[in-house]
Amino acid sequence: MWWLISLSVPAFLLPSPAAVATALWQNARYLSQHSLITLTEILSGMALGVLLGALLALGMSFSPRLQRWMMPLVITSQAIPVFALAPLLVLWFGFGMSAKVAMAVLVIFFPVTSAFFDGLRRVPPGYLDLARTLGASRAAQLRHVRLLAALPALGSGLRMAAAVAPIGAIIGEWVGSAEGLGYVMLNANARMQSDLCFAALFILVVMTLLLWLFIDFLLRRLISWAPETD
Repeated sequence: MWWLISLSVPAFLLPSPAAVATALWQNARYLSQHSLITLTEILSGMALGVLLGALLALGMSFSPRLQRWMMPLVITSQAIPVFALAPLLVLWFGFGMSAKVAMAVLVIFFPVTSAFFDGLRRVPPGYLDLARTLGASRAAQLRHVRLLAALPALGSGLRMAAAVAPIGAIIGEWVGSAEGLGYVMLNANARMQSDLCFAALFILVVMTLLLWLFIDFLLRRLISWAPETD
């Protein structure tokens, strides 16, 4: 379908699959360098976003007051368009990698926090009653009951984070950067090199898919005891 449509439109609007493949081959070194930068931003943003989101979810699960204060702020952070915050983050953090990592954190913070908090709230009461009967302390209940029961929900948040983290990194590169796949796409678009733009986009899609599959593989191994439905 893509090839057929590309036959009827100018190449600068929609390059053919062959043209994109050629651009990938001819610019392999250039694209690999920028791909590594974007991947570093994505992984750094995911690590920091998951850590902050999990800590906040834990805090809100134990403190109703913290939940009342923080949950509206977490929701509000998602109501503001990411593009509107990108220039501010570049202004605050500069044109280096920090602003792109912050964008990735901002994008994945809500799904991780929301999913993990929901999992912590929905621990079957019978599990907690049994732990109390056995004399487990609050710390032991958290470590052996609440966290284990909430891991499947956290896994859902991690899968979502893997899918959306690249969005934050790319938007940050669009707003202010001289490196990364977002910069490659923006620069290629300005030069009407649509084949190179599509090549960078293709790499981003493959990178995101592989990251999601890797996280899904790890979660299936680490939470193999969690029931699944076909």
